[in-house]
Amino acid sequence: MACLGVFVAYLPVTSVSVSLTAIQSALSTTTSQLSWVSDAFVLPMAAFILTAGVFGDVHGRKKVYLAGLLLSAAGAATSLTAHSVGQLWTGQALSGLGAAALLPTTLALISHAVPDHRERGKFIGFWAMCLMGALALGGIVSGTILAHASWRWIFLVPIPVALLAFAVSAKLLPESRAPRTSRLDWPGQITAMLAITGLVYGVIEGGAGSFTDARVVVALAVAVVSGVLFVVVERRAEHPMLDLKLFRSPGFTATTLVAMVMFLGMIGFFFVLSLYFGMVQHLDTLDTAWRMILVTGAALIVSGVVGRLMHKIAPRLLITVGLLLVTAALLTLLGAEADSSFGALSWRLVLLGLGMGMVTTPMTATAVASVPHPLAGMAAAGNNAFRQVGGALGPAVLGALLTSRAASALPDKLAGKGVDGPLADRLTHAVDGGGLGAVGSVPLGARAGQVYGAVGDAFLDGMRLCLTISAALTFIAAVLAFVLLRPRADRAGTVVRESAAQAPAGREAAGEGAHA
Repeated sequence: MACLGVFVAYLPVTSVSVSLTAIQSALSTTTSQLSWVSDAFVLPMAAFILTAGVFGDVHGRKKVYLAGLLLSAAGAATSLTAHSVGQLWTGQALSGLGAAALLPTTLALISHAVPDHRERGKFIGFWAMCLMGALALGGIVSGTILAHASWRWIFLVPIPVALLAFAVSAKLLPESRAPRTSRLDWPGQITAMLAITGLVYGVIEGGAGSFTDARVVVALAVAVVSGVLFVVVERRAEHPMLDLKLFRSPGFTATTLVAMVMFLGMIGFFFVLSLYFGMVQHLDTLDTAWRMILVTGAALIVSGVVGRLMHKIAPRLLITVGLLLVTAALLTLLGAEADSSFGALSWRLVLLGLGMGMVTTPMTATAVASVPHPLAGMAAAGNNAFRQVGGALGPAVLGALLTSRAASALPDKLAGKGVDGPLADRLTHAVDGGGLGAVGSVPLGARAGQVYGAVGDAFLDGMRLCLTISAALTFIAAVLAFVLLRPRADRAGTVVRESAAQAPAGREAAGEGAHA
C-alpha cells in the first residue's frame, strides 16, 4: 500500500510536464502561467507535507493515507474537466494536497512495519522504484493519450488507480500512530505555509516581471518574516511540527540539504527539458515522453539495486557518486542543439537517470534511519518538505532564467536570421510580455521558418544557462553530502537519540524511552 500510494502521488508529475507544450497551446498561457501549472501541484505538497506527517502521527496514518488518495482523485477529476488555466491550477493544487498526505505517511508506514533500519533500506528501495515507476509511466501514458485525444484526458488515469488503492487499503491496511506527539502545531503550520508560499510566489512573479514589483517585495518579505517566526515557534512549542533537534543529527541535516538543492536543480531542469523537446525540436508529447523515460527508467532500475546494496556500501558514497554523475550528465547536455538526434541525447539522459537512481533511495533511507523510530514520520515529512520546496523553486527559478535569457538573446538571433523591422519589434514585444510561447500569436507569413529558427536559438541560450546552474547546484549537493555524511552519520543520529532517551517517564511508558 505504501508503494501504491507513492505511485499515485507522483503520477501527475511527468504526465503534466511532458504535456506542457500542449497545455500552453490549448490555453494560450504565458511562461509564468505555465510555471504555475507545475507549481500549483508542488507548492501545496511542500506547504502541507509537514502537517500531514504530524497529523498521521496523532490521528492515525491510515486516515491520512486514505484522505490523500481521495484528494488525488478529486484533483485529477477537477483538472480533467478544466477549460481554463485557473481551474487547472485548482485541480493541480488538490492533487498536491493529496501527495502531501501520501508521501510522509507511506514512508512512516514502512518504518512502522520494518523497524530495523538495515532491513528497511530494501523496502525503501521498493518505495523509490514505485516513485520512479510513476514518473516513467506518467509520461508514456500521457503521450499515448495526447496522440489520440485532448490534453485533459491525461488526468483520467490517476482516478481509478487512487480509488482502487482506497478500496483495498480501507479494508486491509492496519492503523498506526506515533506515541510521542499529542496534538497538532497550528502556529508552526501557518508560519511554514506562509514562508513557503511567499517564497515560491515571489520567485515566480519576480522572474516573470520584476523583483522590485510591490507584490513581489511583499511576498518575499512575508517569506522571510514567516521563516523566522517558524523557527521561533518551533523552538518554544511543546509538541513542534518539526522538532528542530532533528537537525542535530548529521544524517538528517545532510540529506535534507542535499534533497532541497538537488530537487531545485533537477525538477527545474525537467521543466526546461520538456519545453526544449516541444518548442525547439517540435516533438509531439509521445516522442517527448520516450526521451524522458530514459531518465526515469534508468533511475527506476538503479534505485531498486541500490536499495539492496545499502547495507554493503556507505550511503555517503552512493549519494556523492550519484550526484557527481548527475552533474556530469547536465554538463554534457550543454552540447545539445536544435537538431540533436535521439541517439546523441540518449546516453546523456541515461547517465542523468543513473545518477538520480543512486541518490533517491539512500537519501530517503538515511533521513528516516538517522532519528529514533517514534520520530520517523516527522523525519520523513521534514525531508520530503524540504525536497518539495526545492522542487517548487526549480521551475520558478529556472523558468524565470530561461525566459529572461532567451528574451534578451532574441533580437540578435532574429537579426542573424534576417528578420528585422516591424516584425522583429512585434516579436520582441510579445516575448517580453508573454514568454517564447507568445510568438505563436504573431502573424509570421512566409518568414515563419526564419522566426522559429531564431526562437529555437534563443531558447538554447536560455537552456544552457539553466543547465549550467543546475549542474552547479548538484555539484554543491555532492560536496554537502561528502562533507556532512561522515561515517558517524551512519550511526543514525546519536544526538537526537540521546534526546529521546532523556524523555519523561510517561513517554517511556508509551514505548519511546525503551526504543531510544
